[in-house]
Amino acid sequence: MSLPNCPKCHSEYVYEDGNFLVCPECAHEFSIGGTIDQAIIVKDANGNVLSDGDTVSVIKDLKIKGAQSVVKVGTKVKNIRLCDGDHDIDCKIPGFGGMKLKSEFVKKV
Repeated sequence: MSLPNCPKCHSEYVYEDGNFLVCPECAHEFSIGGTIDQAIIVKDANGNVLSDGDTVSVIKDLKIKGAQSVVKVGTKVKNIRLCDGDHDIDCKIPGFGGMKLKSEFVKKV
């Protein structure tokens, strides 16, 4: 029996674990017979599709709750991770640490 590629990272090294298929490269789990989880499609402010590991640049000064400083326009953020929710980018911003961003405020570099 031939197993499908991972819908998230398209890896061919998918294996069965009970009623689920598991990708060892991105740890994505999806069902065998039922509906397959759709990969997250996140686009930046210009409509470019973003993926895990991309580098983006902030296009607007972003105020941070609880801090008096702001993330300035042009700040480059490396090695982003995509996630579900309203703030769909998880990243570490130099000088600020880990935080989540909305994709509408960044552009792909």
